[in-house]
Amino acid sequence: MSGLISALLHATNYKNPFLRTLIPSIGLAFGLQAATALPSIIGQTERYYDLSGSLTYISCTALSLYLPTLRARYAASLTATQPAWPSLLASFSSKAGVNAWNWRQVVLSAAVTFWAARLGTFLFSRITAENGKDSRFDSIRVSPPKFFVAFVAQATWVSLCLLPVLAVNSIPATALAALPMVTLVDVLGLLLYVGGITFEATADRQKSQWMQEKTEKKHSEDFLTRGLWSKSRHPNYFGESTLWTGIATTAAGVMMSNIGQASMGFSGSVGGRIAALAMAGVSPAFVSFLLLKVSGVPMSEKKYDKRYGDRKDYQKWKEDTPMFIPKF
Repeated sequence: MSGLISALLHATNYKNPFLRTLIPSIGLAFGLQAATALPSIIGQTERYYDLSGSLTYISCTALSLYLPTLRARYAASLTATQPAWPSLLASFSSKAGVNAWNWRQVVLSAAVTFWAARLGTFLFSRITAENGKDSRFDSIRVSPPKFFVAFVAQATWVSLCLLPVLAVNSIPATALAALPMVTLVDVLGLLLYVGGITFEATADRQKSQWMQEKTEKKHSEDFLTRGLWSKSRHPNYFGESTLWTGIATTAAGVMMSNIGQASMGFSGSVGGRIAALAMAGVSPAFVSFLLLKVSGVPMSEKKYDKRYGDRKDYQKWKEDTPMFIPKF
């Protein structure tokens, strides 16, 4: 195992720091999804699909954070002394850099981890309560090629969404130490993240409570129109899009800086900064595309339109409630 890890680290030891982090992290994403796909296809079960996606997010984020230290320790494995593991507390010091991360690397990685852990456990508990069935997979689980494509798509989703975080984590902490301690872009990005994840978690909690009350026969409503669901027909999806916009915003501030440009191998010209902005923007853009055009809003709207489309109360709720961006 040690020899295999050493070989992989050597094979991905590119000159460009960004590629040194990007390639192994994406490789891990596709490897984990392939490993989950095999037993899922054999058992024709989607029970672990969403959970595996969350664990892939967490694993790839952790790998990108620890890769520089892993490379340094393997390089020094034949010597008497090895580099120390980074100090979490030192990462929040204004002089962080040696044996520490930059605070932005820690906070962005923690933001992804917290989101993935919360959403993963929520979705896993939901599908467990529904006997391991998800209506999205009714026509997919019985076809191995289609089911496998779903796992490939999830690995692609993880890779694209994590792109700005992987980029920031690829920059040496010693270089990031030269940035201002906190910038306006940092604050804006973190506020968007906190607002987004709060919105998403609140919407999920309200719907779970509504479903539990329906099971307990405390109400006879067929669709949720209270709380945040009276402000948007898909408040959880709006929250998810917003939180990824926040992560991308903070990351973009780093990637477009002179230090970020030089560390990632960009020229620092207008073209280099536009490229960095595009790399950061891919994350919220892809999330929003999936939610608005593929697996989120369209599937949900189609399901509820089919069930309740001829009811006046449902038509009124759709007419009065925005589909995505909430009304306040």
